Amino acid sequence: MNYVEPIRDKAKIKAMKKVLKQQSPRDHFLFVLGINTGLRISDLLKLRVCDVRGKTHIQIKEQKTSKKKHFKINEKLHKAIERYTDGMRNDDFLFASEQFKRPLTRSRAYQIIRGAARQVGLSNIGTHTCRKTFGYHFYQRTKDVATLQQLFNHSHPSITLRYIGINQDMMDQAVDDFNL
Repeated sequence: MNYVEPIRDKAKIKAMKKVLKQQSPRDHFLFVLGINTGLRISDLLKLRVCDVRGKTHIQIKEQKTSKKKHFKINEKLHKAIERYTDGMRNDDFLFASEQFKRPLTRSRAYQIIRGAARQVGLSNIGTHTCRKTFGYHFYQRTKDVATLQQLFNHSHPSITLRYIGINQDMMDQAVDDFNL
């Protein structure tokens, strides 16, 4: 498995949104929900309309850890959910396959994200990129590693910083600033 990076550049995030919106509302919303919640792709794909429409929080049992997760839906995300789910039934999967009434597979989600990333000139992108992008920008805005650690259910702050690429940023900057 290759190491994937967060999308650090907000212009690239905007470009990704544009490409995905042109592909389909589903693909666009998958990316938007992923980068605004930091949920794992396995947890996003199993969500149904009733799990998010009209809710203040997304409540799930994480597939990987079996831990309960209670994530607040902010106002902007709430509006995006309402727009996206308009006309959908409560029992519909948010990210249903176009051919079947089942959710997208993890590999199809990877293809969608990776394909859009290639179009905007990004590499080292995968399904964890959305989660890492959320974490990276949350940390850049708040510098609150403790809250991010809890949001990600990580056991130690150093794991969180390494996961979102902050350690790499610090090492790169240290080398950039180093001169004998």
